[in-house]
Amino acid sequence: MAELTYREALRDGMVEEMRRDENVFLMGEEVGAYQGAYKCSQDMLEEFGEKRVLDTPITEHGFAGLATGAAMAGLRPIVEFMTWNFGMQAMDQLINSAAKTHYMSGGLVSCPIVFRGPNGAAAGVAAQHSQDFTAWYASVPGLKVVSPSNAADAKGLIKAAIRDNAPVMVLENEILYGQTWDVPDDEDYTVEIGKANIMQEGTDVTLIAYSINSIKALEAAKELAKQGISAEVIDLRTIRPLDVDTIVSSVTKTHHAVVVEETWPTCGVAAEIMRVISDNCWDELDAPVTRVSSADVPMPYAKNLEALVLPQAEDIVQTVQKLLQC
Repeated sequence: MAELTYREALRDGMVEEMRRDENVFLMGEEVGAYQGAYKCSQDMLEEFGEKRVLDTPITEHGFAGLATGAAMAGLRPIVEFMTWNFGMQAMDQLINSAAKTHYMSGGLVSCPIVFRGPNGAAAGVAAQHSQDFTAWYASVPGLKVVSPSNAADAKGLIKAAIRDNAPVMVLENEILYGQTWDVPDDEDYTVEIGKANIMQEGTDVTLIAYSINSIKALEAAKELAKQGISAEVIDLRTIRPLDVDTIVSSVTKTHHAVVVEETWPTCGVAAEIMRVISDNCWDELDAPVTRVSSADVPMPYAKNLEALVLPQAEDIVQTVQKLLQC
């Protein structure tokens, strides 16, 4: 085990895969000489050179398209968006090209590409830079979507994503970049795409979350334990494909479920998970499935208003209390 920050774990995962496979390369704005806007590509230019760590112009549509074509030709690009908010500029390449090529070619052409970068709210960066697009990408056939909540999963999922033959969206969290966890230092260590993690076992209620909200769910579970409520916490890790079996097994045991997400509530990830639970666990539920989402508004700039918009551990605790009273 090694003690690494979230950003260091992502970097190590990319470096190990680039050493393992010469077809893997990194491109994006400021990933080379500046070593990444969030320093996730630190020292990579020095080791791999300008042909495999490419600084791009500020044109997401352009370099996403270039990388998608390279993937179709047999390379394995990693594309860093400085933020997924800027990935909106590349939506045509992401969805109409990368996601659909394998299907439209009758399985003859693969697109093994990773798109990665910070997703969701940071701190005080307002409406245009705090958007969580998980539900957008998770709704698209042909894409895989992962969102790690800790450094170990960040390393394992980025390595699995690079090795995958489908386009994989790696949705990171800016708040987590500087936080530290124990991370396996085995170069063959990966985290299976499509497999959730039960972070804490419990018997009274299932808390289902991903990314930074998995940590908030754990905080809520600790507070609930003081009140005699045993919460099981599931970190989804992968949003598409969902680990339906783990979700269903847990809710069948606890008979209650709360889904926590940072996306807007309308047509969000939680809505799909609630549908999955309703379809598979209807006879097991002792109360309606509920959710804790961001408020259905653009993100305010002011720090106090931002905290009110985002899901917090105390919101999860209060939601569970009301649910169990039913």
